[in-house]
Amino acid sequence: MSQSDTIDETRRPRRLGTVSVETVTLAHGGGGKAMRDLIDDVFVSVFDNPRLAPLEDQARVDFNDLLLHGDRLAFTTDSYVIDPLEFPGGDIGKLAVCGTTNDLAVGGAKPLYLSCGVIIEEGLSIETLRRVARSMAMTAVEAGVQIVTGDTKVVPRGACDKLFVTTSGIGVIREGLEVGAHCARPGDAILINGFIGDHGAAVVDARGDLSLSTPITSDCAALNGLIEVLIAAVPSVRFMRDATRGGIASVLNEIAEASGVGIEVYEKEIPIRAEVRGFCEILGLDPLYLANEGKIVCVVPADVQTTALAALRSHPLGRQSALVGVVQNGPKGRVIMQTTFGGRRIVDMLIGQQLPRIC
Repeated sequence: MSQSDTIDETRRPRRLGTVSVETVTLAHGGGGKAMRDLIDDVFVSVFDNPRLAPLEDQARVDFNDLLLHGDRLAFTTDSYVIDPLEFPGGDIGKLAVCGTTNDLAVGGAKPLYLSCGVIIEEGLSIETLRRVARSMAMTAVEAGVQIVTGDTKVVPRGACDKLFVTTSGIGVIREGLEVGAHCARPGDAILINGFIGDHGAAVVDARGDLSLSTPITSDCAALNGLIEVLIAAVPSVRFMRDATRGGIASVLNEIAEASGVGIEVYEKEIPIRAEVRGFCEILGLDPLYLANEGKIVCVVPADVQTTALAALRSHPLGRQSALVGVVQNGPKGRVIMQTTFGGRRIVDMLIGQQLPRIC
């Protein structure tokens, strides 16, 4: 799955192959007709766009197209091994597109192009693979990005667990914008765009280990639209990060360490659904460390915090946005929480993982 930026109009259109079997076989990774048919039928047919169409071994992008959006290139990559592949609110395909799009957007970049590499276990249902590909295509359209190149590998049964997806992304950073974990300053406000922990709780519930009376839906979403609204309203935003593995606690610790500041957060101001809070109480988990796939932690100067909060709340993905903390002079590198009981506790960086294979 690859593309060229300039398409030869004289090129004779090729009839796409189709798959007639119900499960993936090793032949689908062998480089022959079976592999071409799988790529055509499952991926090319739904990822269809002019840059992908030539199916070269690389995607070709005109520099002039990139310069329209900014003056620096942003490049990221991530792999997804989530179990189960499908869960309330998303699937591994949606997760991959949203995750890579968000990794570009939080750096101030406009996400443009993605690649998609899949490692498929022999025996995976073709229909499952189709659903994942369709989900990726639909999510890419909604996020305003294109999947322009990729790769497919098939491994024997037991060599991987059903399906692993790797996506890389290219975006362009807006001219004059500088954001990063090192940019926080004492007095800055810390914002988050809504309920935390939904993704982690939803995935564990989908594994069938619990039978919750109220199902929890993942917050998986592409956040570039929300981030564009925030940057337009507050160009002086200092930091943005999607709080995935390790949750908001890990992000806050990264800020404190990188900027050499202290951070104080207010437990009563952090938005948490009652269902997620109950889920954490049952399992003895701390919601601050639960994975999110649709939440960003933002640091903005104090004098624009009201404007920033209003901008976030104006977007559908930021209706429940809240001011949850403040950057302080010290203790440097330390995150302190004011608890709902009136005490204070240290919020450390997560050691290991609370929940495995969450993204």
